Amino acid sequence: MILHWFRRDLRLHDNTALAAACHDSGGRVVPVFILSHWRGQHRWTGPARQSVLCGTLCALSEALEKCGSRLILRRGDAVAELERLLTETGAEALYYNCSPDPAGRALETRVHAMARKLGVRVQGFHDVTALAPDAVLTQGGEPFRVFTPFSRAWLKKAAPGPDVRPLRLAPAPAKLQSLPLPTLADWGLDPAHLLLPDSGEPAALRRMDAFFSGPAFRYAAERDLPAVHATSRLSADLRFGALSPRLLVQRCHAAIASAQSAAQRDGPRKFLSELIWREFYMAILWHWPEVLEHEFQPRFRGMRWQQPGQAFQRWQEGTTGFPIIDAGMRQLAATGWMHNRVRMIVAMFLTKDLHLDWRLGEAFFMQHLADGEIASNNGGWQWSAGTGADAAPYFRIQNPWTQSARFDPEGDYIKQWVPELRNTPARALMQPPASGKGVAPGYPAPLLDHARERETALALYQRVFT
Repeated sequence: MILHWFRRDLRLHDNTALAAACHDSGGRVVPVFILSHWRGQHRWTGPARQSVLCGTLCALSEALEKCGSRLILRRGDAVAELERLLTETGAEALYYNCSPDPAGRALETRVHAMARKLGVRVQGFHDVTALAPDAVLTQGGEPFRVFTPFSRAWLKKAAPGPDVRPLRLAPAPAKLQSLPLPTLADWGLDPAHLLLPDSGEPAALRRMDAFFSGPAFRYAAERDLPAVHATSRLSADLRFGALSPRLLVQRCHAAIASAQSAAQRDGPRKFLSELIWREFYMAILWHWPEVLEHEFQPRFRGMRWQQPGQAFQRWQEGTTGFPIIDAGMRQLAATGWMHNRVRMIVAMFLTKDLHLDWRLGEAFFMQHLADGEIASNNGGWQWSAGTGADAAPYFRIQNPWTQSARFDPEGDYIKQWVPELRNTPARALMQPPASGKGVAPGYPAPLLDHARERETALALYQRVFT
């Protein structure tokens, strides 16, 4: 008998460790998930992501029951609970899929030590990305620091296809106790305000099929338009492993091959490039875990950021007086998600206009995003701040007004999320209003003068080079 420890691989299809456990044990697998005691204090966790976790675990439990098995849920320290389960079941091995982040890797070290003490075989597998985080290296054997050469090297490697072998699962021991499926109330959370899509493996596979049935072929042309439903919305599914990254890569290649024109091929190619960005940031975190605390580029460490105050609060609330900024922050509050182009705009506004530490925004996003992925979130924030791997140059400072005009020219996205602006002409949303006024009655005046703060940001960053 083998224990399979579910972590961020909450699916049955193409699950590396689960498939190996079924093969090696003849289906005698005990599926296990360990719930945390989180109570709203951790800087990386928030209600939107916990809600997706609840839904995904529910779907996983139902899928396992259809296979004749059941999900065993326990709560507490993972090492202690796994030790109890190994003792209770008499399992000869523990299989799991590895974590890419430092905390997860440290936990794995403790699990291995515990297993050695018990004399139990333990084996970790790679599953979170299509290629292992340490699989793509320079010719000199060093990790890449820049995306484009990483992407070229990644594409030259043959990413393994999904494992399509049917799973064989015997019933888990009837005497094995399990907690009930979690709800947000278990963490003291109220889900009423969250507008989240269905979560779990079946919903993820439906979203994937819907995306590749049409939007994928328009992705390159429309992905930067926040008012258009042009993105895959698969990020939360990837975060919890409800969807296999190898299957997504396979679908990209199939879409590229089936495209009827060069313009159509651009869509899945661009989407594949975005998946490779995810792999790149996972590799950065694997090789340089210190990026969670420090700037990737050492020269920027010790930057003199301003202290957060009312300006930071208004950024969080979506009341800055910059319509595109406020729309993004309100979309995040209502849905646990924000369009990627808007994520870049609001992140650069925090770091380059408000001159606030990127770590403040990074933590806020992680607490509110349903798809909060440590590696990608950190990479995106450091990119916007100009401090990360292959980051935007520090002197690239996006203008929120011109970004609005370029990517939301009719103001449809802004009006959807900032209702007090629904009757405001689009052109008024694309340019600074008269001094001391908002773009519409009842809407706040801009928090700052972007042109002035741009010069302040340039001076702040240029001190690093002098």
